[in-house]
This record gives sequence, structure tokens and C-alpha cells, in this order.
Amino acid sequence: MEQQPRNSPRRLAEHTKTARISCPICGNDKEFLEVADGVILTSHYIQNKDGSFTQDGDESEILGDITLFCGDCGADLTEYHQHFLDMLF
Repeated sequence: MEQQPRNSPRRLAEHTKTARISCPICGNDKEFLEVADGVILTSHYIQNKDGSFTQDGDESEILGDITLFCGDCGADLTEYHQHFLDMLF
């Protein structure tokens, strides 16, 4: 079997199929930030009898790139974004 270079996309993908994501810079494996560029957020509200408003739902549409960052040191972890998406429940 051919040995993949340590940082090859294929090797990273194989490694992260079952592994927890951890930041290679600071070791954080708990807090992450997902940032989407070019987002349209539409919020629906209902006005109550007293004139106040209650949110009835919202919709979002992402038009730009999505990146994943370490929640501790801010390192760009976008290479792990697909694994992050696969593990959302």
C-alpha cells in the first residue's frame, strides 16, 4: 500500500473519519467557530396585541464561503469543515 504524505488531503480525510477534530496549533478540541460570508438572514415576526413582537422563525441563505476556525486561538481549520458537517447531529 502506498504511503500518503503526512498532510495530504487523503490522509487527513482518512484520519478524521472517526477522530475528533483538534486544533494543530493549540490542541483545542472543544470550541469551534463556523463563519459564513455573504449571508441573507430573513426573520419572521408576529406583532402581539400590546404592540410587542415575537419572532416566528427565520431563514438563511449563504452566498459566500464558509470557514471553520479554532474557538481558542482562531486558527483556520477549514480543511476539517467537511468532517465537522458530517458530525453535526
